Amino acid sequence: MIARIFHKYLDFKYREVDAFLTKPVETQEKTLKFLLDRAADTFIGNEYDFRSIKNKDDFRRKVPVFSYETLRPYLDKILIDKQQNVLWDKPVKWFAMSSGTTEDKSKYIPVTAESLTKGHYKCGEQMLAIYGKENPNARFFLGKTLVLGGSQQINSIGDGIYTGDISAILTKNLLLWARRSRTPQDITLLPDWEQKLRALTDYSVKHDIRAFMGVPSWLLILLKKIKEETGKELPDLWPNLEVFFHGGVSFTPFEDQYKKIIPKPDMNYWETYNASEGFFGVQYSSSSKDMLLMLNHNTYYEFIPMSEWGAENPRTLTLDEVQTGQNYAIVITTNGGLWRYMIGDTVEFTSTSPYLFKITGRTKSFINAFGEELIIDNAERALLEACLQTGAQIAEYTAAPVYFGDNNAGAHEWLIEFEKDPSDLELFTDTLDNALKKVNSDYEAKRSYNLSLQRPKVRALVKGTFYKYQESVNRLGGQNKVPRLSNNRDYVERILSFLDKQ
Repeated sequence: MIARIFHKYLDFKYREVDAFLTKPVETQEKTLKFLLDRAADTFIGNEYDFRSIKNKDDFRRKVPVFSYETLRPYLDKILIDKQQNVLWDKPVKWFAMSSGTTEDKSKYIPVTAESLTKGHYKCGEQMLAIYGKENPNARFFLGKTLVLGGSQQINSIGDGIYTGDISAILTKNLLLWARRSRTPQDITLLPDWEQKLRALTDYSVKHDIRAFMGVPSWLLILLKKIKEETGKELPDLWPNLEVFFHGGVSFTPFEDQYKKIIPKPDMNYWETYNASEGFFGVQYSSSSKDMLLMLNHNTYYEFIPMSEWGAENPRTLTLDEVQTGQNYAIVITTNGGLWRYMIGDTVEFTSTSPYLFKITGRTKSFINAFGEELIIDNAERALLEACLQTGAQIAEYTAAPVYFGDNNAGAHEWLIEFEKDPSDLELFTDTLDNALKKVNSDYEAKRSYNLSLQRPKVRALVKGTFYKYQESVNRLGGQNKVPRLSNNRDYVERILSFLDKQ
C-alpha cells in the first residue's frame, strides 16, 4: 500500500518534468521574465534597469556576465552592510560556503528560501520521479537513506545569517517527512569529520539502509570503515540496498571500487548535478549517465562557447542556440540572487531533444600550458583505458604541467593514489599517453616527436596520501575536493612538499 501511494506521488511529480520537456525554450523564456519582474526594484535591478529588459537579447546586452569576484561587492552589502533587497526581493539568511577545487578562502553563495523550496527541493523530488519512472519496482523509500554531507556553523558575519556547505543547508531546512527517511540531523551536521564517521557507522549498522546520497569519494571512506568494523559484506548488512544518488565529483574513477565493495548486480547508481548555486541536472535514463537539464525551477541558463572563455565580455548562447558535441561554460540566473553568474563548470550537450548533457570539467580545471587543451573529460576517459589495460583502480588523482627546463621539454605530472596497483606502471603510463592522443588531437599534436610534450610522468602515491593531506589543511568532507587538473603546479607542489615531510 505505501509503495503504491508513493509511486502515485512520483507519477504526479513527473508531470512537472513532462511539462518542460514539451516546451523547453518557452519554459526558459517565462523563467527569465519571472526573475526580472521579481528583482526589478532591487539594488541590482535598478542599477541595470531590469524594467526596460523585454527579451533575452536585451538581457545579454544590458547585464554583464558576473564572476565571483565581480559579484562579491553585492554580497558585501548583505554580509557586511546588513542591507537586503540587493540581489533578490526577499531576505538572504543563508550562504553556502563553496571552496570549489582551490585552497582559497570559501566563496559565499547566497541561498534564499525560494531557491531552496522552488529549486533544490523541487528538483530533488523530480529526481526521485525520474528514477521512479525508470525503476517502477523501486522500494528505497520504505527504508532509510544514508546521507553524508557537510557541517553547519553559525557565521559571525551578520546577525541571523547562517553558513555551511550546501548539503548542510539543505539538511537543516528539510521538511519533516524528508527528515524521517534520512540520517538524523544531529549526526549529519556534526562538524568534526572523524566524529561524524563514527556516529554514521553506529547508526547505519542498526537500520534498514536502502539508499545513499553524497559525494562518491567521501562516502567510499565511510563504507570501507563500516565493512571493516562489521566484517560483513554490505549487501548482507543491508539486503534492501537499492540506489546511490551521487554528485559533486565524477563517478568514473570510483565506479569499479563501488561495484567491488557492493557486489550487488541490481544496485543502481544515479548521477545528479546539485551544486552550491543550484540543482541543474539529473540522470534521465538507466541506460546512460547523461543528465537532463532541469528547466522549471527558476533558473535561467546561458552558455559560453569555449572560444569565449576568459573574454572580458564573453558572448553567450541561450538554450535554443546550443549544439551537441561542443564544450560550454554555464552561466546561470536564479531566484537565489545570482545574475548571469558563471559558476565555473563546463558541459557538453549530447542531445537537444530532450536537453541532455554531461559535465566535462571546470573552466579553471584544465591543463593548457603547451596548447594541449586537456580537460577532465579527456583525462578520465584516458585513465579508464589505462586502468582496463593494467587491472588498476584509482582512488584519487591530480595532474599538473611540468614546465620547460634547460634540458627538457614540457610534460604532465600525474600524482595517482591507486586503490589497486596497475600490473605494470610503465604500461599504465604508455596506455594513458596513447589514450590521451586518441581523445584529444591537440595533445596528440603537441606530443609529436616529443617536441613540446614529453611522455607523462606518473607517480604512484601511498594509499591515504590525499586524505592525510586534506586532513592536514582542514579540508575533509563536504564540498572539499581534490583538483583533478591544474594549469599551474601549486596544488601538486603542496602535495609533494607534504610527502617530503612525512
